[in-house]
Amino acid sequence: MSDYNKIVVGTDGSKSSLLAVERAAKMAAAFDATLIIGCAYYENKEEASKTLRQDSVTILGDDKAKANLSAGREHAEKFGVKSIETAVRPGTPVQALMAIVNEFGADLLVVGNRGINSLTGRLLGSVPADVARQSDCDVMIVHTVN
Repeated sequence: MSDYNKIVVGTDGSKSSLLAVERAAKMAAAFDATLIIGCAYYENKEEASKTLRQDSVTILGDDKAKANLSAGREHAEKFGVKSIETAVRPGTPVQALMAIVNEFGADLLVVGNRGINSLTGRLLGSVPADVARQSDCDVMIVHTVN
């Protein structure tokens, strides 16, 4: 097993995404890694309406995204992580997560499984499946929803 030094996890503020944050935080604590919690947002309703899939919470504006990051950080701190950073990026969840992974040089990306088994996810793709295909680092898909 390789060591992970930088672990990225995405959150949209939902209960299921906080389960992914929890798993990533536990791994970051175990590896003494930096945890980077990321959140995507749409700059306006027009941008949000361009996305074909609705497998994640639509976040308009970076204020809501920053609030989600704050909640994610607070949750992650409960699991003994020594180093936590946050990153907010405009765009789809996939675009934002890939930008954060590349910018921070992450070794591991942790995402929840929301959307992966839905009809829309099967037809159009899902955030977990799309990041797994696009990522240059390891991807862990956490079982967060049935």
